[in-house]
Amino acid sequence: MGAYTFRNVVPVGFDDGAMRDIHVDAEGRLADRHTVGADQIECDGAYVSPGWADLHTHIWYGGTDFSVRADDAGMARGVTVLVDAGSAGEASFHGLREYVISRQRETVRAFINIGSIGLVAANRVSELALPHSIDVERTRRVIEANRDVICGIKIRCSGTVVGQLGIAPLRIGTALARDMGLPVMVHIGEAPPEIEQVLELLSPGDLVTHCFHGKPGASLLETPERLATAQRASARGVLFDIGHGAASYSFRSASRAIANGLLPFSISTDLHQRNIDGPVYDLATTVSKLHAAGLSFEACVAAVTTHPRQFLQLPSGAGLSTGARADLTIFRVEDGDIEMQDSLGDTLRVRRLFAPQWAAIGPHVQQAGRSSRQSSSNSGR
Repeated sequence: MGAYTFRNVVPVGFDDGAMRDIHVDAEGRLADRHTVGADQIECDGAYVSPGWADLHTHIWYGGTDFSVRADDAGMARGVTVLVDAGSAGEASFHGLREYVISRQRETVRAFINIGSIGLVAANRVSELALPHSIDVERTRRVIEANRDVICGIKIRCSGTVVGQLGIAPLRIGTALARDMGLPVMVHIGEAPPEIEQVLELLSPGDLVTHCFHGKPGASLLETPERLATAQRASARGVLFDIGHGAASYSFRSASRAIANGLLPFSISTDLHQRNIDGPVYDLATTVSKLHAAGLSFEACVAAVTTHPRQFLQLPSGAGLSTGARADLTIFRVEDGDIEMQDSLGDTLRVRRLFAPQWAAIGPHVQQAGRSSRQSSSNSGR
């Protein structure tokens, strides 16, 4: 696109929140003044934040049977940073890198799956069902060759995935992660393993995804004792990620956790083909659900900007410094009245809707919006 100016925006997630114009020069860097001939984009008091980041997506389209195209999760939805959460293991990571990571305008990072085959046939063929499902040395070599894009190791740690191996994949994955200086992202779901066993193995900086899933027998919020265990893990630096997904977000669990001070570090979608048409749709819808469950506006913004960007060691909200490469999301929070559904079939009326307007990466600007897949036929009822 070249040079452009976002006129009359209100910064959030930055040090200075005064309304201003933001100028970007033809090289895609923030400038202190208007560039002659720059496109003028009137924002009428919309918010500008560091570019939204989704820490849990599945965008290895064609490499798995359930991933979506990265274009369906990225700038068109206001998201400038995408993280694939374990779609590829060591056997196919080269394809994810060549055909997705290297080709997208968005910044793309990935958790490598500890299971060699990754999610090629997700939930039909487990990547962790057999003792030889994990090849530690091959995984180590792939990590070394892709240090610039691999942000951690993904371990799906629920009974339906690990089968007879139980807690062993998590022990193997955390040991490798420590050796490689990386965090892990741990998927929690059906027990066994028990959540207490999982949390015991995690270190500060590790992520627990699907943190508010609400599945009977395995929820962090199921008993006061389990909630206290999760709170202690949070206090020692274990991070909690939403990972909404098709089966992993409960309004009741989220509301109870937030009321008890167990706040998510990051809000993510776990977007894939089996939830992009509902109940997830996109990151903006997921953020709206957390806001409706009681998470403050400021905490919602941090959970899709500052926190995930810091986790990935990307520039975040220190300031709109002249010369910095543009990486921004323009959004509004609009009044509405939409009945939204969680992963368990429960519903909630959502009356404040995060609505992306534009996404900017360097000299490239794209108009953004919430997914058109979500029907608004019940709006206003």
